[in-house]
Amino acid sequence: MPCGAVLNNRIAKAAMTEGLADTLGRPTPELQRLYGIWSDGRAGLHISGNIHIDANHLERPGNVFFDGQPDEEMMDALQAWTKAATRNGNHFWAQISHAGRQTMRAVNPHPKAPSAVKLGLPGGQFGMPVALTEDEILNLIGRFGQAALHCKNGGFTGVQIHAAHGYLISQFLSPRSNQRTDRWGGSLVNRARFLMFTLNTVRTLVGPDFPISVKLNSADFQRGGFAFEDSLQVARWLQDAGVDLIEISGGTYEQPKLLGVEGMEAEEAQNVADTTLAREAYFVDFAQAMKAELTIPLMVTGGFRSASAMEQALRNGAADVIGLARPLCVMPEAPKRLLGGMAMLPRVENQLKLLPEWLSSLRKLKMVRGIEGFAIQYWFYSQIYALGRTGRVQSDLTVFAALREVESYQKSWLKVHRAEKA
Repeated sequence: MPCGAVLNNRIAKAAMTEGLADTLGRPTPELQRLYGIWSDGRAGLHISGNIHIDANHLERPGNVFFDGQPDEEMMDALQAWTKAATRNGNHFWAQISHAGRQTMRAVNPHPKAPSAVKLGLPGGQFGMPVALTEDEILNLIGRFGQAALHCKNGGFTGVQIHAAHGYLISQFLSPRSNQRTDRWGGSLVNRARFLMFTLNTVRTLVGPDFPISVKLNSADFQRGGFAFEDSLQVARWLQDAGVDLIEISGGTYEQPKLLGVEGMEAEEAQNVADTTLAREAYFVDFAQAMKAELTIPLMVTGGFRSASAMEQALRNGAADVIGLARPLCVMPEAPKRLLGGMAMLPRVENQLKLLPEWLSSLRKLKMVRGIEGFAIQYWFYSQIYALGRTGRVQSDLTVFAALREVESYQKSWLKVHRAEKA
C-alpha cells in the first residue's frame, strides 16, 4: 500500500453487514467468534461490516456504532474483536459509515440526508429524509474522523470510508439524491466535498502510516445518477489526497447492482468497454478502465467465484486485490482453499428456491423486481448469525425461514435498543 502496509496475499473478505452488535452498539463474543473463523480462512485483508458514526442512522438493527465518546467497555469490546480477527496475521479494517436516507424507518422515520429526496422503493420501509444543515455536515465529517481514531485505538489495522451503495457519502456524490445549491451540491467538485473533507480529517487523525481505503461506486446505474466518468474523476482526487486503496463497487438500494440483480428501473448504460470477464465479476470492467488512469491499488468485489477469473483480473491489471463476500458465509475457509488450488467456489444462491410458483408471474412488475436478490441477502444474514453463534453454517435453511429469523431478531433488538435510549 502507499502508506507502507503489506497484505499477506491478494484475497480480501469484503464488508458484509453482520447485525451481531449488542443494543448499545458494542461488538459481542459472536462477532469475535465470526471473525476468528474468518481469520482462520487466511485472507490477507478483512473489512468489517458497517460501523456507524451515528446511532440514529444505522443501516440495520445490530450494527456496531459509536454514540459519542466510547467508554471503557466499548474499547475493551473493540480490542477483543480485533484481536480475534487478526489472530493469523491478517489485516482487519473498520468500515465506517452513515446510512443517511437508507436508514430503515423502524430505526429513524426521518433520517438526515443531503437533500429531502425520499428513497424510491415501495413498502414504506424508508421515511422522508430531512436535509442536513451546514453545521450538521461539518459535525458529521468530524465524527467520521473520530470514529476512525477510535477504531485505530481499538486495534483495527486500517479503515475504509464507505462512499458506495447509496449510503450518506454516496448520496452526496449523486445528483439524484443531492439537490443542494450550496457548496455541498451542484458540480462534482461540490458533491465530492463531503468525501474529500472526510478523507482529509481521517488522515489527519490516524496519521500517515495507517491504511485508509474508500469504497466507491463505479456508477449508480441510475438515470441522472453518479456516472462512471464522475467516479473516475473522484478516484483521481482520492489518489492525489493520499488514499491507500479504492474498492470498486456499484449500485444502491434502488438499483442493487451490488447484489447482481435488477432494480426497479432500467439500468443506465455506462461508457465502459465490455469484457468476457465481466460475466462473472460485476465491476471488473470499471476497475480495468480506472486502472489505466490510476497508480494506487484497486480492490474489486462482486461475483468472483472461479480462481481462473480472479487470476485473470490480477494478471490483466483490472485488480490488485480480489474481494470475496457471500462465499465466505458458507465456506469460511475459502481463501485458504483457493490458495491451495481450489478451482471454483460454491454458488449457493443458484441452488435456492426463493419464491413460490404463484409469485413467478409477478416478477416483471416493479414491486416484485429484485425481491429475489434481497431474499437471498436475508439468507446470508442468517448464515452470518449461525457462524457467530455456533461456528457452523445452516446450509439446509430455507429462504423464508431466514426471513422470519432476521425479522424476528431485528424487531427484538430494536425493542431493547429503544428502551435503553429512553
